[in-house]
Amino acid sequence: MIRYKSSIKMGNKEELIGILNQQLADTFDLYSQLKQAHWNVKGMEFRALHELFDELASETLSFIDMIAERATTLGGVARGTIRMASKSTRLEQSPDSFDNSEYTITKMVERYAQLCESTRGCIDICETYGDKGTADLFTEVIRGLDKSLWMLEAHLL
Repeated sequence: MIRYKSSIKMGNKEELIGILNQQLADTFDLYSQLKQAHWNVKGMEFRALHELFDELASETLSFIDMIAERATTLGGVARGTIRMASKSTRLEQSPDSFDNSEYTITKMVERYAQLCESTRGCIDICETYGDKGTADLFTEVIRGLDKSLWMLEAHLL
Protein backbone atom coordinates (compact mmCIF):
# COMPACT_ATOMS: atom_id res chain seq x y z
CA MET A 1 0.00 0.00 0.00
CA ILE A 2 1.38 3.38 -1.01
CA ARG A 3 1.08 5.88 1.83
CA TYR A 4 3.38 8.77 0.98
CA LYS A 5 2.41 11.88 -0.92
CA SER A 6 4.42 13.20 -3.84
CA SER A 7 3.80 14.82 -7.20
CA ILE A 8 4.00 11.45 -8.94
CA LYS A 9 0.60 10.05 -9.86
CA MET A 10 -0.55 7.02 -7.83
CA GLY A 11 -0.71 4.63 -10.80
CA ASN A 12 2.72 5.76 -11.91
CA LYS A 13 4.08 5.23 -8.40
CA GLU A 14 2.86 1.65 -8.39
CA GLU A 15 4.48 1.04 -11.77
CA LEU A 16 7.72 2.66 -10.63
CA ILE A 17 7.81 0.58 -7.45
CA GLY A 18 7.37 -2.52 -9.59
CA ILE A 19 10.26 -1.45 -11.81
CA LEU A 20 12.43 -0.75 -8.78
CA ASN A 21 11.63 -4.16 -7.29
CA GLN A 22 12.44 -5.90 -10.57
CA GLN A 23 15.80 -4.14 -10.74
CA LEU A 24 16.31 -4.93 -7.07
CA ALA A 25 15.86 -8.65 -7.79
CA ASP A 26 18.20 -8.56 -10.79
CA THR A 27 20.84 -6.52 -8.95
CA PHE A 28 20.63 -8.76 -5.89
CA ASP A 29 21.12 -11.76 -8.16
CA LEU A 30 24.18 -10.12 -9.75
CA TYR A 31 25.56 -9.47 -6.27
CA SER A 32 25.16 -13.12 -5.28
CA GLN A 33 26.74 -14.30 -8.54
CA LEU A 34 29.71 -11.99 -7.97
CA LYS A 35 30.18 -13.43 -4.48
CA GLN A 36 29.91 -16.95 -5.93
CA ALA A 37 32.64 -16.09 -8.45
CA HIS A 38 34.73 -14.44 -5.71
CA TRP A 39 34.61 -17.57 -3.57
CA ASN A 40 35.19 -20.06 -6.37
CA VAL A 41 37.33 -18.49 -9.11
CA LYS A 42 40.42 -20.47 -10.02
CA GLY A 43 43.35 -20.09 -12.37
CA MET A 44 46.50 -18.09 -12.93
CA GLU A 45 44.72 -14.80 -12.20
CA PHE A 46 43.11 -16.10 -9.01
CA ARG A 47 44.24 -13.39 -6.61
CA ALA A 48 43.43 -10.46 -8.89
CA LEU A 49 40.02 -11.87 -9.84
CA HIS A 50 39.22 -12.91 -6.28
CA GLU A 51 39.76 -9.30 -5.18
CA LEU A 52 38.04 -7.81 -8.24
CA PHE A 53 34.88 -9.87 -7.79
CA ASP A 54 34.73 -8.85 -4.13
CA GLU A 55 35.12 -5.16 -5.02
CA LEU A 56 32.41 -5.44 -7.67
CA ALA A 57 30.11 -7.19 -5.20
CA SER A 58 30.60 -4.39 -2.66
CA GLU A 59 29.73 -1.79 -5.27
CA THR A 60 26.67 -3.78 -6.31
CA LEU A 61 25.54 -3.99 -2.70
CA SER A 62 25.44 -0.19 -2.56
CA PHE A 63 23.20 -0.18 -5.65
CA ILE A 64 20.88 -2.67 -3.97
CA ASP A 65 20.49 -0.37 -0.99
CA MET A 66 19.79 2.67 -3.17
CA ILE A 67 17.17 0.83 -5.23
CA ALA A 68 15.42 -0.65 -2.19
CA GLU A 69 15.32 2.65 -0.36
CA ARG A 70 13.86 4.40 -3.41
CA ALA A 71 11.04 1.83 -3.55
CA THR A 72 10.17 2.60 0.06
CA THR A 73 10.59 6.33 -0.50
CA LEU A 74 7.83 6.10 -3.11
CA GLY A 75 5.64 4.38 -0.53
CA GLY A 76 6.15 0.79 -1.58
CA VAL A 77 7.74 -2.25 -0.02
CA ALA A 78 11.24 -3.25 -1.10
CA ARG A 79 11.04 -6.92 -2.04
CA GLY A 80 14.64 -7.62 -1.15
CA THR A 81 15.08 -11.08 0.28
CA ILE A 82 17.11 -13.77 -1.46
CA ARG A 83 13.97 -15.82 -1.97
CA MET A 84 12.12 -12.89 -3.52
CA ALA A 85 15.05 -12.13 -5.80
CA SER A 86 15.38 -15.74 -6.92
CA LYS A 87 11.71 -15.83 -7.94
CA SER A 88 11.92 -12.60 -9.92
CA THR A 89 15.41 -12.30 -11.39
CA ARG A 90 15.81 -12.20 -15.15
CA LEU A 91 19.54 -12.97 -15.07
CA GLU A 92 20.87 -16.30 -16.21
CA GLN A 93 21.87 -18.76 -13.49
CA SER A 94 25.40 -18.54 -12.12
CA PRO A 95 27.91 -20.81 -13.86
CA ASP A 96 28.48 -24.21 -12.27
CA SER A 97 32.20 -24.26 -12.98
CA PHE A 98 34.84 -21.74 -11.98
CA ASP A 99 37.95 -23.68 -13.04
CA ASN A 100 38.54 -21.46 -16.06
CA SER A 101 38.89 -17.77 -15.21
CA GLU A 102 38.19 -16.65 -18.79
CA TYR A 103 34.90 -18.58 -18.76
CA THR A 104 33.96 -17.07 -15.38
CA ILE A 105 34.71 -13.54 -16.58
CA THR A 106 32.76 -14.13 -19.80
CA LYS A 107 29.72 -15.25 -17.83
CA MET A 108 29.94 -12.24 -15.52
CA VAL A 109 30.26 -9.93 -18.54
CA GLU A 110 27.03 -11.43 -19.89
CA ARG A 111 25.24 -10.77 -16.57
CA TYR A 112 26.51 -7.19 -16.42
CA ALA A 113 25.49 -6.51 -20.01
CA GLN A 114 22.00 -7.79 -19.30
CA LEU A 115 21.64 -5.63 -16.20
CA CYS A 116 23.06 -2.60 -18.02
CA GLU A 117 20.47 -2.97 -20.76
CA SER A 118 17.53 -3.24 -18.37
CA THR A 119 18.81 -0.34 -16.25
CA ARG A 120 18.98 1.92 -19.31
CA GLY A 121 15.40 0.96 -20.09
CA CYS A 122 14.40 1.90 -16.55
CA ILE A 123 15.83 5.39 -17.00
CA ASP A 124 13.64 5.94 -20.05
CA ILE A 125 10.51 4.62 -18.34
CA CYS A 126 11.07 6.71 -15.21
CA GLU A 127 11.45 9.83 -17.31
CA THR A 128 8.17 9.14 -19.14
CA TYR A 129 6.45 8.90 -15.73
CA GLY A 130 7.97 12.22 -14.69
CA ASP A 131 10.09 10.66 -11.95
CA LYS A 132 13.42 12.39 -12.38
CA GLY A 133 14.58 11.17 -8.96
CA THR A 134 14.34 7.49 -9.86
CA ALA A 135 15.71 8.18 -13.34
CA ASP A 136 18.68 9.91 -11.70
CA LEU A 137 19.17 6.96 -9.34
CA PHE A 138 19.29 4.56 -12.28
CA THR A 139 21.66 6.94 -14.09
CA GLU A 140 24.04 6.69 -11.13
CA VAL A 141 23.68 2.90 -11.11
CA ILE A 142 24.35 2.62 -14.85
CA ARG A 143 27.54 4.66 -14.54
CA GLY A 144 28.83 2.16 -11.99
CA LEU A 145 27.65 -0.87 -13.94
CA ASP A 146 29.22 0.42 -17.16
CA LYS A 147 32.55 0.95 -15.43
CA SER A 148 32.46 -2.53 -13.90
CA LEU A 149 31.54 -4.06 -17.23
CA TRP A 150 34.48 -2.26 -18.83
CA MET A 151 36.83 -3.61 -16.13
CA LEU A 152 35.64 -7.16 -16.70
CA GLU A 153 35.77 -6.91 -20.49
CA ALA A 154 39.34 -5.60 -20.30
CA HIS A 155 40.36 -9.03 -18.97
CA LEU A 156 39.10 -10.64 -22.16
CA LEU A 157 41.10 -8.55 -24.65
